[in-house]
Amino acid sequence: MSKKVFVLDASGIIGGFLSGKYSNYTTSQVVTEIKDIKSELSLQDALENKQITIKEPSTRDIGEVEKVITRSGDLLRLSDVDKGVIALAVKLKRDDLSPTVVTDDYSIQNVLKIMEIPFRSVLTRGIEDVVGWIKFCKGCKKTYPANYTGTDCEICGSPISRKRTKKVTNKK
Repeated sequence: MSKKVFVLDASGIIGGFLSGKYSNYTTSQVVTEIKDIKSELSLQDALENKQITIKEPSTRDIGEVEKVITRSGDLLRLSDVDKGVIALAVKLKRDDLSPTVVTDDYSIQNVLKIMEIPFRSVLTRGIEDVVGWIKFCKGCKKTYPANYTGTDCEICGSPISRKRTKKVTNKK
């Protein structure tokens, strides 16, 4: 049985989550997102007392995450920091650990659910269903892939909007 660990994103740290029973991990990019003084002090204390470990995902792990988020439509909704948190969970899972990601970010939770990596929220309820996204023109109804970066329709010039689609799975 693999050892349970937690991977914290910024909301996990800001929300004050820190397991005393299991190991806690985060990335250096998450550390740079912590701006409020209370959270900075808590994080610094946790680092000094070795209650949290900073670890980086590999390029391979990030690539695996990017494939999933491209299919799910979350590509443009997730920052590099968010991708790093998910990729760190992938890395720890591959290292025979059992990571649970602590995050209130719904897009991160959506991807984790697709990848079958457990998560828990700190301050929010969290998601229940996995969703995908499509973009469409409000005027002529032309559809675009979820990773389309334009803001206006190529055909009629109307604004592009986004809507949820059916549940997404992690089929390769």
